[in-house]
Amino acid sequence: MNKDLTVGDPAKVLWKFCLPLFGSIIFQQLYNIADSFVAGKFIGENALAAVGNSYEITLIFIAFAFGCNIGCSVIVSQLFGARKLGEMKTAVYTTFISSAVVCAALMLAGTLGCDGLLRLINTPENVFADSKLYLDIYILGLPFVFFYNVATGIFSALGDSKTPFIFLAASSTSNIFMDILFVTAFKMGVAGVAWATFLCQGVSCVLAVLFVLRRLRGVETDEKSALFSFPLFFRIAAIAVPSILQQSFISVGNIVIQGVINSFGSGVMAGYSASVKLNNLVITSLTTLGNGISNFTAQNIGASKMDRVRDGFRAGLKLVWMLCLPIVALYLLGGRMLVNIFMNEPSEAAMASGVQFLRIVSPFYFVVSCKLVSDGVLRGAGLMKEFMAATFTDLILRVGLAIALSKALGAVGVWCAWPIGWSIAMVMSVIFYRRGPWEKQKA
Repeated sequence: MNKDLTVGDPAKVLWKFCLPLFGSIIFQQLYNIADSFVAGKFIGENALAAVGNSYEITLIFIAFAFGCNIGCSVIVSQLFGARKLGEMKTAVYTTFISSAVVCAALMLAGTLGCDGLLRLINTPENVFADSKLYLDIYILGLPFVFFYNVATGIFSALGDSKTPFIFLAASSTSNIFMDILFVTAFKMGVAGVAWATFLCQGVSCVLAVLFVLRRLRGVETDEKSALFSFPLFFRIAAIAVPSILQQSFISVGNIVIQGVINSFGSGVMAGYSASVKLNNLVITSLTTLGNGISNFTAQNIGASKMDRVRDGFRAGLKLVWMLCLPIVALYLLGGRMLVNIFMNEPSEAAMASGVQFLRIVSPFYFVVSCKLVSDGVLRGAGLMKEFMAATFTDLILRVGLAIALSKALGAVGVWCAWPIGWSIAMVMSVIFYRRGPWEKQKA
């Protein structure tokens, strides 16, 4: 069911829309968490390190899929809010075609270049073969990642956050059982973990795309919509490309950081792999809520309702802070228990590094959540230069400080880079929000 986000109490509308998005991303992250859990518990610490090591490279591919999601979602939201339904359909078709081309290029690049990337980040020889095996299988499933992300972006743009939630809940739950089956019953090792994710994501993708096309057929227009439009392509690209660059540079930055961490040995790698999964669960969830705020902002700007943008920002901030409170408490008090979930018999280095990371980083979730809400409004308004400025500041600081501080403080120095980068970028993002057109229209 399509949902108009331009009417009703902004706080209630946003909460009702965003909470299923939050649930969806929790289940999305279960894919990665399940992979790490099964690898660490049923295969071994080296397998956990291999999956975690590969994951940083997969984020480059995900960045492109995420950018296509955002570009399509913002433009479709604006067209839906303005009731330009024919153009909206064309925007969807244009995104699907463009995404297919980008995906094919990435699959070729990944097939040829992943070996070099693994060497570049100083992957230890004892985890290299498993890391490459996981990546090779992941690349085969890249079309599923792309088209599923585009489909969820379309659902969100139409105000429907429940349908993606249902798909992800079913597929991620299935993935857990498939992981265990392939590893324990079929004795497939790391390959079993990768193939399980491949199959579950594939089914979820096909169903999501079919439902999107069915949904579009139900939208009545005066004339047949074109399958491709260069003007709409450039509008989508104007949002998508900065988002792709943002996520790509973040991924490259994370790869550089992974290279620094790899120099401390497989024990620290395993601990970081476990704790960063828990961290990414939170950050990705908050980012998804920010995407929901982007949809809300875009629909209301399309409908010329600037006052609702301000109300949406305040409601979004309350929502993310309420979600952060129990998570921070859990990570601070139960960090050791959570890290232990991913490992059967963790070494002291693995456990210490994982717990330490969570204790240093988690209190600053309140800070980064504020940035992500501001970012959501900026993206929804098409203010991509401001969005990029804050994001790249965060990235540059985190990477630079991780390298510099690791020399003096070891792994602790790497963990400390996160809060500093988040704090400065948050201030910038809020300042940019305060300069937006919705603030200038205050009575």
